[in-house]
Amino acid sequence: MAEQTRIQELFDRYLRRECTPGEVEELARLLQDKDNSEMLTPRMFRLWDRIKEDHKTYPVNWEGMYDRVVSNKSPFDQKRTSLRRMSLLIAAAAVAFLILCGGLLWYIDSSRRQAAVQIAVHGQQDVLPGGNRAVLTLGNGTTIQLNQRSNGTLANQGNAQIVKLDSGQLAYRPVGKTSSASEIQYNTLATPRGGQYQLELPDGTKVWLNAVSSIRYPTAFEGKQREVTVSGEVYFEVADNPEQPFIVEANNTRIKVLGTHFNVNAYPDETSVKTTLLEGRVKVRSLTDEGREVTMVPGQQVRISKNGKMKVIQEADVDEAVAWKNGLFIFHSDDLAFIMQQLSRWYDIQVKYDGGQAPVTHFTGAIRRNVNLSEVFKMLELTGGAHFKIDDKTVIVSP
Repeated sequence: MAEQTRIQELFDRYLRRECTPGEVEELARLLQDKDNSEMLTPRMFRLWDRIKEDHKTYPVNWEGMYDRVVSNKSPFDQKRTSLRRMSLLIAAAAVAFLILCGGLLWYIDSSRRQAAVQIAVHGQQDVLPGGNRAVLTLGNGTTIQLNQRSNGTLANQGNAQIVKLDSGQLAYRPVGKTSSASEIQYNTLATPRGGQYQLELPDGTKVWLNAVSSIRYPTAFEGKQREVTVSGEVYFEVADNPEQPFIVEANNTRIKVLGTHFNVNAYPDETSVKTTLLEGRVKVRSLTDEGREVTMVPGQQVRISKNGKMKVIQEADVDEAVAWKNGLFIFHSDDLAFIMQQLSRWYDIQVKYDGGQAPVTHFTGAIRRNVNLSEVFKMLELTGGAHFKIDDKTVIVSP
C-alpha cells in the first residue's frame, strides 16, 4: 500500500512537472511492476480526456507514438478488448510526458526499450550543448574572453574591480567611492551562439544572459536611477533600492523597477519584446505606442511588437519564460520553426529545411539543455512529423 501511495504521489508530481530527475527514475522503476502500473489507469483516463478536449495543447500523434514505443506486452494488455486500445493510447501519452521531460520510457519491457530509445537520427555526427561563454568589452574597447581566463581579478574600471568568481560568474566590486562622472565607464557583456553567462552588477543586481544576448551597464550607478541596455534574452534579480529605480531598455521597450525578478526576451529576429514578471512590480512602457505604459503584477507578460503595439498576457506561462535559466527548453504546442530557432542559438547550428520550409508539426514537452543535439532530435522524432540530419554545424530538417 505504501508503494502505491508513493507511485500516485510521484505521478501527480510528474504531471505538475515537479519531479526531480531522481524521482523520474524512481517512478520508472516502480512502474516496471505490472500491478503498480495498473493502478494508474483511472488517472491516465482523466489525462486522456483532457487531451481529447484540447488537441491544440497536446498536438501529438498518439497512435503513431504507440506504434513506435509501446511494446506488445504492455501492462494494459489484460484489459478488455473494447478498452485495450484506449488504455494503450493513454499509456503512450504518459510515455510521451516521460520521454519529453525525463528521457525515460516507463513500462516498455527491456527487450524493446533500447530499440525505442535509439530512434534514428540520420548521420553520424553530433553537436555538444552550449556552455558558459561570453566576451567582456571594457570602456577602452579592450575585450576579454571570459571562458579563457582564470578566476580572480580581471581588470579595474574606474573605482570598480572586475572579478571572475570561483562559480564562473562575473562580478563588480567597489574599491572606493566614485568621485566624478568621468570615472564611470560603460562595459558590455555579450554571449555568442552557444553561450550563456551570469553577472553581478555593481549594485548587487544579479543578471543571467541567454545565448546571443548582451547587456551594457556602467561600472558604478550614480545619479537618480540605474540604467542598463539589453538585447537577446536576459533575466534579472534586481537589488532593492527605492531611492534609485532600475531601468532596462530593450529595443522599443523601457522597463522601470525598484526591486523584482523578471525576464526580458528582446531578440531582434522575434516578433516582439516580451517582459515576464515573477516577483514584485514593474512598469513597462512602449517607446513608440504613444508612450503607453502598464504596471505589471507577478504572472503577467507584456509583449511589445516591432511597431510598438502593446499586448498584456494576464496569465503567462512563467515556467516556460524562464526555462532557459533553469536549464530547460519548455514548449507548449510550438511549431517546429520556432523550436529550431531556439535550438540554433544554443547549439550554434545553421538550420536548413528540405523543401524550403519547416514541416507542419508541433511539440509539447520539456528537454534539458545539457544533452547533445542528437538526443534532442530523438525526442522530437518521437512525436512524428520531422526527421533530422546533422552535417557538421548544419542541420537538415525533412518531413
